[in-house]
Amino acid sequence: MGIFSRKSDTATVAVPAQVDPALAALTGTYTIDPAHSSICFTVRHAMVTNVRGTFSKHDGTLELNGSNPAASSAAIDIDTASVDTGIADRDGHLRSGDFFDAEAFPKMSFRSTSAEHRGGDIYRITGDLTIKDVTRPLSIDLEFQGAATDVYGNERVGFEGSTQILRSDWGLTWNAALEAGGVMVSDKVKLTFDISAIKAAA
Repeated sequence: MGIFSRKSDTATVAVPAQVDPALAALTGTYTIDPAHSSICFTVRHAMVTNVRGTFSKHDGTLELNGSNPAASSAAIDIDTASVDTGIADRDGHLRSGDFFDAEAFPKMSFRSTSAEHRGGDIYRITGDLTIKDVTRPLSIDLEFQGAATDVYGNERVGFEGSTQILRSDWGLTWNAALEAGGVMVSDKVKLTFDISAIKAAA
């Protein structure tokens, strides 16, 4: 939301930008629809190719304030055992103590601490990501994809976004050296989000 200035003979008067009624109407509590949302990751494997995976079980809520985006917030929980790369043995390794230790730490979580409108349809949400017993700050840039009422009468909003992390920052340090040099799994991980959320009834 911008602030515009108007000059006068005696002072400069700040005039707040008018709130878009369509955005203001989005204000409310939304539940993430896991059937129409995805939380995915991409990581370099053996220095030559990418492995892609997803977490099939997750839930969360969005508190959106269309009049004041900075007052918006998000909370997401992800089942670590739901990791799926399409290879059963690899998924089992990811669930083990070498990586997520899903039995001891069944959830990873994100809790926002601030939100910012970056211009146009772009927003940045910053918060705390907890994996295993490590909590560190994380910022995610999201693009608002629009709002619509589905065939069942649900009011929906959509967001797409991405960010990058170093898995070692959360203590996920397992690796194996390659004979030709380099390591089996890169430290850098790209995270992508495709979120559809349903507005709670008033």
